[in-house]
Amino acid sequence: MVNDPIADLLTRIRNAQQARRHLVPVPYSAMKEQVAQILAQAGFIEGVKVTKNGNFKALELTLTGNPERITSLQRVSKPGRRVYTSSKDIPLVLGGRGLVIVSTSSGVMTGRDARLKGLGGELICKVW
Repeated sequence: MVNDPIADLLTRIRNAQQARRHLVPVPYSAMKEQVAQILAQAGFIEGVKVTKNGNFKALELTLTGNPERITSLQRVSKPGRRVYTSSKDIPLVLGGRGLVIVSTSSGVMTGRDARLKGLGGELICKVW
């Protein structure tokens, strides 16, 4: 059983990229789908597709053809140590070239969107 599903998602993407796989199957959850959609909108992965296998849903992530597109996926807030921030203190990743994903009261969004809306929340992960 996986204790941290978001860390599992990031590890599966990292491992598939190192193995030069283009499709990554991931067990479904709404939070994983939202994080994957943000990664797709930012161009780190090509697409996200929800598939159904019997009674179980799964996410099928399509990675980009460029294996150097994602340099690092880093989980910030963990089950044992939650990290929260205000809108003013949301970190910039590599001077704005990277991406931070934040879970706010209005849903999961990028750090840039949260700053513009004036929302703080839990820092999910950093991607660059």
